[in-house]
Amino acid sequence: MKLSEFKFDLPDSLIAKYPVERGESRLMVVDRKAKTIEHKQFSDILSYFNDGDVMVINNTKVFPARLYGNKEKTGAKIEVFLLRELNREMKLWDVLVDPARKIRVGNKLYFGDSDLVAEVIDNTTSRGRTIRFLFDGNHEEFMKAVDELGEMPIPREINRDVEEADRDYYQTVFAQHVGAVAAPTAGLHFTRAMMKRMEIKGIHFAPVTLHVGLGTFRQVDVEDLTKHKTDSENYRIGDDAAQIVNTALDAGKRVCAIGTTSLKAVESSVSANSRLKPVEGWTDRFIFPPYDFKIANSLLTNLHLPESILVMMTSAFGGHELIKEAYQQAIKEKYRFFTYGDAMLIL
Repeated sequence: MKLSEFKFDLPDSLIAKYPVERGESRLMVVDRKAKTIEHKQFSDILSYFNDGDVMVINNTKVFPARLYGNKEKTGAKIEVFLLRELNREMKLWDVLVDPARKIRVGNKLYFGDSDLVAEVIDNTTSRGRTIRFLFDGNHEEFMKAVDELGEMPIPREINRDVEEADRDYYQTVFAQHVGAVAAPTAGLHFTRAMMKRMEIKGIHFAPVTLHVGLGTFRQVDVEDLTKHKTDSENYRIGDDAAQIVNTALDAGKRVCAIGTTSLKAVESSVSANSRLKPVEGWTDRFIFPPYDFKIANSLLTNLHLPESILVMMTSAFGGHELIKEAYQQAIKEKYRFFTYGDAMLIL
């Protein structure tokens, strides 16, 4: 398919700047078999799942990855966005810097009044750099310093300043393993009380970990989608999660991927007999129509931006024409889009 097939007019006013109270968003329910689109509340999701069904959740935890430092000598303010830890012992990181034209190999950056200093040791892309943090403490102390100095990396498209409340808003209630620079947004709708009600109903949770990177939001700039390359993201599927999912598949139950990141994780590790395999590694899987999904048979996701790889993955799962119609209805009904917006359940 072509990039232009995922273009649509989305009014800026429909991009949610703040979330509603957790669990109180709207829910669009798309039934692929019946070709129906229903408008519900998120709390209605319980009625679509029964004893033995499984929800695959991404338990990655977002860290405050956006730092602001000052360049040595000139004092120029530089944004440093931490992308990926390359070497824990040496404190080497892949980062994006802005403005990039001011940052060269050998430059040092100072972060506030803290003991945190970074040295640029390599150029990777036009905005990308490899930096080494000069910090005497251990990893836990280093991450504590980052946590104190950094901002939660909410997407720029939300078009507002980061607030302290985003430390709660931009984190799922089941976040556990630190490593993401973007939240698995479908998971933001869940409350602990709702998950407890699901457990009482006999619904199982299969936690996987995919540390969401900025590649999730990277603009696609080629018309031929087969030529787009996504950034690799680290992921892990444990034995327990694989067993929970496979037991449900064998019994003909629903396996719902909670978010495109969970969907990407499970579809990146499929056995020869179409079952989920335990794995730890990296995936750069780019899913767009047509695609034959092997593991998940339902999907909960947010409403995504035009021409994003997330709307492409949603379209691959729900069927291009049906999802196109669903998005037209979402705009007409003034659903809230993007990270802090409403949800869509595809059955």
